Parts: sequence; C-alpha cells; structure tokens
Amino acid sequence: MSVEPPQDPLDRQQVRHAMRARRRAQPMAVRRWAARQLARRVARHPLLRNVRRLAAFMPTDGEMDPLPLMRRLHREGVAVYLPVVRPGSRVLRFRAWRPGSPLRPNRFGIPEPLPNSSPLLRPRDLDLVLTPLVAFDHRGGRLGMGGGFYDASFAFLGRWRWRTRPRLLGVAWSFQHVPELPLAPWDIPLHGVATERGIWIPRNGASRR
Repeated sequence: MSVEPPQDPLDRQQVRHAMRARRRAQPMAVRRWAARQLARRVARHPLLRNVRRLAAFMPTDGEMDPLPLMRRLHREGVAVYLPVVRPGSRVLRFRAWRPGSPLRPNRFGIPEPLPNSSPLLRPRDLDLVLTPLVAFDHRGGRLGMGGGFYDASFAFLGRWRWRTRPRLLGVAWSFQHVPELPLAPWDIPLHGVATERGIWIPRNGASRR
C-alpha cells in the first residue's frame, strides 16, 4: 500500500489522513528495523549529553517505535518517563517507566503508568522529550493528532525564552517530512526530529546527522 501526502501542506487534515495511513501500512519487519535504527542514531547523539530525565511515549497508530531506545537509555542510567493524561486538563504530567512495568490504557487507548506508581513529574522538570507527531517540516514545525496536549504542556518554552530545557525531539518516520506546515501562534517548534535515517536539527534550513 502506498499513500502519498498531499501536495498542499496547508491542508492539515489531509496531511494527517495520508501520514497516518502510510504509517499503519509499514510491514512489521520494517518497523522493527526502523526502531533499531532510531535507537542507534539517537543514543549516540549530542542531544543526549547530560540528559538525566527523558520523556518518551508508547507507540500507537503506526508511530515510529521508541521502545528499543527507551530500554537502551534505561540501561545506561537515564530516568525514562511516560506522559499521563489527567481529567479536565490538556497539560500532561509524567510518571517513571521501567521495562516490564505495568501500564493501563488512558481514555485515548494509549498505555500509561498506573496511578500512584510513582510521583508525577511536571513538564518543566524534564531534560529531553521524545515527542510523537504526524508530520514535521524543515523549521521544526510539528503537526500532531490535534488534541494540543504537547503544545499546552510545553507552552512555557514560548513564554520563557531563557529556558534551554527541556528540549523537544520529535520522533517520526522519515517520510513524515513535508515541505512546510502552517504554524499557529500556540505551536511550539521542535529542537529536532529523529527518524530511522538520521536527526534533523532546524537551523537556517534543516541539517541531518
């Protein structure tokens, strides 16, 4: 199955539909290979330098799988956290994750740590956040699923320009790159995007390492 993204990057819903379909169409063998490539590329990247608290996510809907990377970083002593969706709030909190720790689906069907399994961590207490996305562009623009959870949770990065942490690293398939996304005032740009082919760092354009 081959689903190409639309040529008009302004149509966010069409981009979402095309990219989600293409993600889900990836064979399992390709997914496993891509997850290993992602882990190898990210674990040795300078963005991981001095990272003690890292937030990740459990993959759903064909998303790039960060689990091999999460396991590797946990073995290396990095504290790994997963997002927790709270009733009546779009601001995420984070609980500690360990390989094999029990999880339960939240209201969106995404696994998250059990209540009271560990203290809740605020977004501002993290060093690096692996961020799911549907599409990204060369400026670090991110298109999510439309719920606004990550933009709401890390809005302080736009208000407090002096803050250097946490850094937001998108995690995606390389085909999720589009020429340009329309950015709303509340959209929080990414510091980079990690794919199975490398890591894009927005500068005056994109660079891949």
